Amino acid sequence: MNMRILVTGNMGYVGPVVVAHLRAVFPRAELIGYDSALFAAQLVSDEPIPERLLTAQIFGDIRDLGPEQLAGIDAVVHLSAISNDPMGTRFEVPTDEINYRASARLATLAAAAGVRSFVFASSCSVYGAADGAPRKESDEVQPLTAYARSKIATERALADLDAPDMTVTCLRFATACGMSPRLRLDLVLNDFVAAALTSGEINVLSDGTPWRPLIDVRDMARAIEWAIGRSPDHGGRVLAINTGADHQNYQVAELAEAVATAVPGATTSINHQAPPDKRSYRVDFGLYKAMAPDHQPTSSLTMSIDRLYRGLQAATTLTADFRQSDAMRLYTLERHMEAGRLNPLIRWTNASRQDDQ
Repeated sequence: MNMRILVTGNMGYVGPVVVAHLRAVFPRAELIGYDSALFAAQLVSDEPIPERLLTAQIFGDIRDLGPEQLAGIDAVVHLSAISNDPMGTRFEVPTDEINYRASARLATLAAAAGVRSFVFASSCSVYGAADGAPRKESDEVQPLTAYARSKIATERALADLDAPDMTVTCLRFATACGMSPRLRLDLVLNDFVAAALTSGEINVLSDGTPWRPLIDVRDMARAIEWAIGRSPDHGGRVLAINTGADHQNYQVAELAEAVATAVPGATTSINHQAPPDKRSYRVDFGLYKAMAPDHQPTSSLTMSIDRLYRGLQAATTLTADFRQSDAMRLYTLERHMEAGRLNPLIRWTNASRQDDQ
C-alpha cells in the first residue's frame, strides 16, 4: 500500500524542497499539495515548476480545508503559515487565524480522518530573548512576536488534542536558509548573499552580536522525513523538538563574514551603535541528535552559501532593489492588496478570481 502524504503550504519557500525530497525517498507515495498560491509566481528561474513532482495540487485557503481533503491521508506535513515577524506584525489577525486556529482545526480534522502522523513546522523563535545557555525543549519559552506566539499556541493545542492514534511531531526549526525554487530573501543568510552579489556590501543593521541558529531547507526536508516515520514509542505520542545542529548556532556578524569570504569583492558593514536586538537565542539540538542520528543536518554554512551564490547568479529575478521585490514575502502580500487581489484578512477577493478567468 502506497503512503498518501498531504503537504500544506507546499508552494512557499520550504515546500518545493520538501516535496522534491519526499518524492526522492518515497518514489511511490501519493504526494498531494494544498496551498492558496499566494506566492506561486515567485519562481527564481525558468526551471519546470516544483509541483510537477506532486500527484495532485489542490488550491485552497488552509482556513477552508475540509475533511474531504484528509480522507485516506496517512501523514500531514503542515507548512502553511504567515511565515515571518514582519508579516505577523503587519497582519496580526490573519496570522492568528492561519498559523494557530486553522492549524489546530486541521489537526482535529486529521485525527478524525485517521491520519497516522502529523508533522508541524514550528520554530525556535518561540524562545525569544534567551540569554545564557542554549535553550532546551524543557526551558521556558518567551515568544516576542505574533509569529512566535502563533507557533507556541499551536504546539499547545496539539499537545491537548484528543488523538490517541495520531503521532504529532512539532519540529522547532532553526532559522531557515538556503536555495529553493521559490527563494525568500527576507531571511538573514539569504539576504546577506543577495546583498553581496548585487551591491558588494553586506550591511548588518544590528551590532552583529545576536545569535541565530540556522538550518538549510534541504535539512528541514530530511527532518520532516524523519518525523513522518517517527513511532510514538520513540519520543512519545506528541513531541516538540529543536531541529538543527549545535555547531550551527551563529552570531550575525559571523554570518556576514562568512558570506563576504565566499563572494569575491564583498565587504561587511556593522552598525555598532544599533540598540540591542532582543531576538537573540542559542539553541540546544542535543535531543534531535540523539533521536534522529540518521537525519542530522548535512549542509554546512559554506555549502548553503555556495548554493545560494550559484543559484542567485543564475536567477532571472534578482535585482539591486531586491528588498522591494517579490523576494520579500511582505512586499508580495502588499502588492496583491494594492491591486485589489487580496483583502486585509489575506483572502483572495472575488475580483481577483474573476480577473483570472
